[in-house]
Amino acid sequence: MAGVVSTITATHNHAWGSQQVYANLLALLVVSVASLATSIARVRKEQELAKVRRISQVSQDVVLHPVPARLNDVTAAGLYLAAEAGARIGGDLYEVLDTPFGIRIIVGDAQGKGLPAVRTAAAVLGAFREAAHYEPELPEVMRRCEAALHRELSRARSHEEAAEPLDPTEQFVTAVLAQVPDTPVVDLVSRGHHPPLLLHRGEADALETSCPLPPLGLEEFLGSHPMPVQTYPFEPGDRLLLYTDGVVEARDPAGNFFDLPAHLAQLSEEGSPEKLLDRLRAFLLDHTRGSLADDTAMIIIERHTRHSSERAPS
Repeated sequence: MAGVVSTITATHNHAWGSQQVYANLLALLVVSVASLATSIARVRKEQELAKVRRISQVSQDVVLHPVPARLNDVTAAGLYLAAEAGARIGGDLYEVLDTPFGIRIIVGDAQGKGLPAVRTAAAVLGAFREAAHYEPELPEVMRRCEAALHRELSRARSHEEAAEPLDPTEQFVTAVLAQVPDTPVVDLVSRGHHPPLLLHRGEADALETSCPLPPLGLEEFLGSHPMPVQTYPFEPGDRLLLYTDGVVEARDPAGNFFDLPAHLAQLSEEGSPEKLLDRLRAFLLDHTRGSLADDTAMIIIERHTRHSSERAPS
């Protein structure tokens, strides 16, 4: 349109042949070409981002399985939010399985970013999915995860590339295992992870371990200490929230941390676990103004009373 106007004006004023007219037309041509190039680049970037998101979604489905909504007398829900723009998966990990020993859950956080963190998370998850079905003792499941982590780190060190060096300070995984048997309790084993929160009668309490242990990958600080199992009451109607540090370390623009126990207690009367997580997600994104500094993952389970016809034989 600007070129048409310039042409009409030059013709009307009999200005053809002057430098001013040709300079104006040249400027319009440069601007038009630049705008076209910018538009093409933007379209290509959007197409590439959409492709990355599709690939990330497939990767998430492979590494992080969907959380089953119902397992025996337990209902569950899971949530994952990646901090990196365009990504859907990072170093946070979780899994919920129905095993011969009860419902078993893992939530963890592989330190670091990018593909190394994803590979580490996948190695730990793979070991958990196998060991959870065959190891009767929860500490042995954790040791199998630990062994898988060492194998992955050894492989990564032997194939380390200059473009993707390993940071020695980020070669560990915090993790917590939970086991929900038929009896009204929950068993926990933690390796440097944040304590789960138990929502009981409107109050959210942290299930602290009596013997803090270092994360997986930092066994030199473990020494000869055993890996204790902590047992807590987990009654019908109770809810248990397991989460990663991206939740409790999320800050608002003023630098205030997200108060997870307070928000969880506020939602004590929320309907299903899925609805509760949706509300927590809304609170978290509102607190951070939609800008997460770290990946976040949450798993919540609720115990229900089985009907007599559904009870396992004694």
